[in-house]
Amino acid sequence: MQAEKPVIELTADGSATLFLPGLNEHYHSVKGALAESLHVYIESALRRIEKPEISLLEVGFGTGLNTFLSCLEAARRHIAIHYTTLELFPLSCQEAEALHYPDSVSPQHAALFRALHTARWDTPEEITPYFTLYKRQEDLTCCTFDRLYDVIYFDAFAPEKQPELWEESIFRNLFEHTAAGGVLTTYCAKGEVRRRLQRAGFQVERLAGPPGGKREILRGSKPII
Repeated sequence: MQAEKPVIELTADGSATLFLPGLNEHYHSVKGALAESLHVYIESALRRIEKPEISLLEVGFGTGLNTFLSCLEAARRHIAIHYTTLELFPLSCQEAEALHYPDSVSPQHAALFRALHTARWDTPEEITPYFTLYKRQEDLTCCTFDRLYDVIYFDAFAPEKQPELWEESIFRNLFEHTAAGGVLTTYCAKGEVRRRLQRAGFQVERLAGPPGGKREILRGSKPII
């Protein structure tokens, strides 16, 4: 899918994103890349789980912004996060660093952001005492999992761009690998996506979207039996 070079664009909150002209798709919301990541994934998902050790799955490593924010959150809360992220078409470290996310988030952690991108693929690596990163260069449609996840960031490209990643069978597989009480969040609030999540077993809420961005996002929870 991704053979072209992505183009850097500034979003409304001053943070950057990447645009793929051939796909006509951005990696983040043009209303605010940083605002979207903080609201959809950190605030609405990661901070919902109050455990000293969290297993997290991210669908779409992309620019590494969600991963970077989660790593900082682990240190802030003094919790251990085991972070698995899937990406079939990784960016180069140079492409990611050109976005200058540490400048917007935490300038003193620029080396940490680089470490996330230079970490080896397909093998877990301890990035900090609180954060273990497992980058898997795999296709979600044929991916298998060997653990349950407390948090899932579903950050694939939009359903009209990558429809195969939004099929009900995908959500059923994710539900089976979600721990009781675990959550899945996504920026996409389309009715059919909500219904597929519900049919897969999730209890789904519509939440307010990020300030200045989309009106709604979705959060699915796995009931505690």
